[in-house]
Amino acid sequence: MKRIQIGLLGCGTVGTGVAKLLIENKDLLTARVGADLNLKWVADIDIETDRGIQFPEGVLTTDAQKLLTDPDVDMVIEMIGGDGIAKDFMLQAINNGKHIVTANKALLAAHGNELFAAAARNGVDLAFEASVGGCMPIIKSVRESLVANHIKSMTGILNGTCNYILSKIEDEGISFQEALAEAQRQGYAETDPTLDVEGTDTAHKIAILAALAYGMEINLKDVYTEGISRITPLDIEFAGQFGYRIKLLAISKFQNQRVEARVHPTMMPFKNLLTSINGTVNAITVSGDAVDDILLYGRGAGMMPTASAVVSDIVDIARNILSGTVRRIPPLSYQRESIRKIPVLPMDDLVTHYYFRFAALDHPGVLSTISGILGKYNISLQSVHQKGRKTNGSVPLVMLTHRAQEVDVKRALAEISDLNVVSDEPVLIRIEDDGLD
Repeated sequence: MKRIQIGLLGCGTVGTGVAKLLIENKDLLTARVGADLNLKWVADIDIETDRGIQFPEGVLTTDAQKLLTDPDVDMVIEMIGGDGIAKDFMLQAINNGKHIVTANKALLAAHGNELFAAAARNGVDLAFEASVGGCMPIIKSVRESLVANHIKSMTGILNGTCNYILSKIEDEGISFQEALAEAQRQGYAETDPTLDVEGTDTAHKIAILAALAYGMEINLKDVYTEGISRITPLDIEFAGQFGYRIKLLAISKFQNQRVEARVHPTMMPFKNLLTSINGTVNAITVSGDAVDDILLYGRGAGMMPTASAVVSDIVDIARNILSGTVRRIPPLSYQRESIRKIPVLPMDDLVTHYYFRFAALDHPGVLSTISGILGKYNISLQSVHQKGRKTNGSVPLVMLTHRAQEVDVKRALAEISDLNVVSDEPVLIRIEDDGLD
């Protein structure tokens, strides 16, 4: 039986899960693959901590070069994370003719075009199922199952930390800071949660998915990104009264030879299946011209769910090795010569529905003044509500709009915020509701 030699870079949470599956489920994997998937090296700066795994003698090392330069190693599993030394190690492994498996969405979003080009030059596979959605097989679905479809749109909850926080705010009426603290106590949020709560992690993922779906180069810099730190229990309560829930969504659409790629808090109607996805679960809907809409959901993070996705990539590459093929499936779904630069829709050009909340002084004429400014910028109101109790002389004035252009909305809100009858910065939340069109 052929032995396929594997080197693991990084044995943190997910790396430990990968090692656990390769060692403890070895017989299962051998039966399914028809080869011995042998974990030859595990390189980490800490090889003393007990990870609850019985590693074979001599496997653990602090010297990454042992696996990067070992001619017997067929593939390298990068579980270091970040876009520093992980990138250097990955390029070295690629240039040494080793296949790569990674879960590193930050690295792929920032440097994926370079890494995929290097893999093509060296005739190796670069697999990354675990980089988006944890155990949710969204990359395989877009790249393989939906290959006959023109992908029209993707809408997803792709960060479990944010989804947990928003669920806590809605269920318990607590503030963002209180919900974040609970997420940190539960281990769902990092000590520094910025990448999650400001939407950056989600932006990495939608940048990768847009490239797969539309045949474009990965373009992170043009993904509009806005986090959830300004979402309040008051806005979640108002959303519920209007029949909506607020989720941090990654949204991508292909229209008129341009791609929408944006991440921001969004109101969605209760009838949308994504609004029922709570806690740390991820979910995404994909719309294709042949299949219409499909929904995938599952654990988006965690040791074993993510490790499961990593090992699925290991098995795919192992099967390629056994059959004597490489790059049988293009890593970004399209042949390299067909991948092109596709412009990303500037956010100012977005046209959608909006929720506004103003803290307005309870004076005569305030509503007409605000409405007049909105009308000046071609923003038509669907409904207006004065809701809630007076606080410091101000009352919440809530408006839902018909479709409007983002640039007009920004200009109108800037002018309204300068009014002496508005006591706080206006709140804007975009609405995704086909029923309003």
